[in-house]
Amino acid sequence: MVPIVSIVGKSGSGKTTLLEKVITELTRRGYSVGVIKHDAHGFEIDHEGKDSWRHKKAGAVTVALSSPEKFAVIKDVSVEWTPERIIDSYLIDSDIVITEGFKKSAFPKIEVVRKANSTQPVCGNDKRLLAYVSDFKVSVKHPIFKLDDHKGVALFIEKEIIKKHQSAGVSLIVDGQKIELKPFIESLIRDGVTGMIKSLKGCSGAKEIELRIRQNEPKKSVPARKK
Repeated sequence: MVPIVSIVGKSGSGKTTLLEKVITELTRRGYSVGVIKHDAHGFEIDHEGKDSWRHKKAGAVTVALSSPEKFAVIKDVSVEWTPERIIDSYLIDSDIVITEGFKKSAFPKIEVVRKANSTQPVCGNDKRLLAYVSDFKVSVKHPIFKLDDHKGVALFIEKEIIKKHQSAGVSLIVDGQKIELKPFIESLIRDGVTGMIKSLKGCSGAKEIELRIRQNEPKKSVPARKK
């Protein structure tokens, strides 16, 4: 699974401004960043009269728009998709996914608290809270970054989320040669193998897994004798 961190805070605290600058810094450091924005009130990104709008109006459940540079999907859902499902469908090749919102989720969180907006954090008792970004001393238990310290926040995410995820890595060696893996391939192997192994009796607490597969030599075909 791609590592996830949530930027949370009350409306008007400065989440989007911080996230914008953190994305720029992480991208500058060479990371592929995916973002999921939570909207509890619903949204509309299509425009009346456009071809895609006409397709949806006609009854299409899903409409995809594709060009040489990008693609977009407009899809009706009966139940809100989880960030994990969105990642598996569209963001699996990201090095890190940052969500804006999802304050009740089980993801690690960084909360933005601005004194002029509110002095009461929304995640004060959340064990998954990693740090605050604020203009006053919110806590003595968590690191606190200044509101304009986007580089510090990016470094913190790199160290506490990305690097720790990478350290729980996968090594693939084929016939003695180490194969370089893209992040999403590594995640697929790690999550798939770990899930199966930990379901076995006595393996639920496995810290390191070594799996060797030896292929049988293919049988050589014997040419038919000439009569």
